[in-house]
Amino acid sequence: MSETPVKQQSTAAFYGQAVASFSVAMAATAIGIFRLNADAWVRGFLAIAVLYLVTSAFTLAKVIRDRQEAGQIVSRVDQARVERLLSEHDPFEKL
Repeated sequence: MSETPVKQQSTAAFYGQAVASFSVAMAATAIGIFRLNADAWVRGFLAIAVLYLVTSAFTLAKVIRDRQEAGQIVSRVDQARVERLLSEHDPFEKL
C-alpha cells in the first residue's frame, strides 16, 4: 500500500538554461547601470538595489522550497499513521 514518491530532479538542460538566463540578466543589468548617464552615486544605488533584489529572491525561493518540503514530510508521517491503523484494524474482532 505504501508508495515511494519519485524524487523530482531537474534535467541538465533546464539547469543550464536557468544558469544562462540568470547570467545574461545580471550582465545586461550591470551593463545598463554602468552605461547609464547619471552620477556615480545613482549608479551605485541602482547596483546595490539590484543585488538586494537578487538576494531577496534567492531567500524567498529557499523559504518556499523549505515550506513545501516540510509539508511533504508531515503528509508522509500522516500517511504512515493511517496505513498502520488500517493494517491493525480487524473488522471481525468483537467489540
